[in-house]
Amino acid sequence: MISDMVSFLRWFDGVNRRAMRDVGTLPAEAETWKPPAAAGGENAWSIGQLVSHMAASRLFFAHAYRLEGWRAEPWPAPTRNREQWITALERSGDRMHALLDGTPDEWLQRRVPGMDDLEQSIAGWRVLMMGMEHDIHHRSQIDTYAGIEGWEVQQIYGRRAEDVGLSPQR
Repeated sequence: MISDMVSFLRWFDGVNRRAMRDVGTLPAEAETWKPPAAAGGENAWSIGQLVSHMAASRLFFAHAYRLEGWRAEPWPAPTRNREQWITALERSGDRMHALLDGTPDEWLQRRVPGMDDLEQSIAGWRVLMMGMEHDIHHRSQIDTYAGIEGWEVQQIYGRRAEDVGLSPQR
């Protein structure tokens, strides 16, 4: 559970830094890459589309947390290349801070109407965690695509399993 907004935003900043690092180190060919033989919808999204979705979704959850409704709005800026990917994540991070900095810590316990059923509610801190789980899911999706394509995949804390004495069992 999250107990104060300052701590949440400090944690969010780390999540955002890792997302910017991961997309920023992808090779140039990632800018035009799409999943092979995708059926459509999210399954066919390019990395730029995923980054745009991540940036917009952060605000989706922040607005819900503020009791402004579950309103999905597209990310307003282009996300066609690595520079734009980093800019989108950076700006959405700034916008998250603008929406959440200074909100009362009590809001973390405040009930937020459910996304699909307004009669049900969830704690504010859970709304924020849902947003971060969503963000990390898509960052991992991008990292998985990178690994499949043979591109370098950044390690979450800068160490590989082998670096800490672990090796795959055979």
